Amino acid sequence: MGGERTLRVNPIACDGHGLCAELFPERVSLDDWGYPIIDPAPVSQALERLGRRAIRQCPKRALDWSDRSPPARPK
Repeated sequence: MGGERTLRVNPIACDGHGLCAELFPERVSLDDWGYPIIDPAPVSQALERLGRRAIRQCPKRALDWSDRSPPARPK
C-alpha cells in the first residue's frame, strides 16, 4: 500500500498570485489576502492532472506534492 499524495504550499515562496486556486479549485481556496489554503485531503488519481498543472504553472514554484506514507504498524 503506497502513500497518499497531497498538495502543499511553501508559504515563504508564495506571493499570493492566486493562480493555483483558479487552476485547482477542488483543493485550493484563497484566504482574505489571496494566499492559498490547501485542502489536506489526498488528491485522487482523477484530480492528479489538475494538481500537476497548478504545480507547473505556479509563478513562484511554491506548490509541490507531499507524499505521506501511512504510519508503520507496531510489530
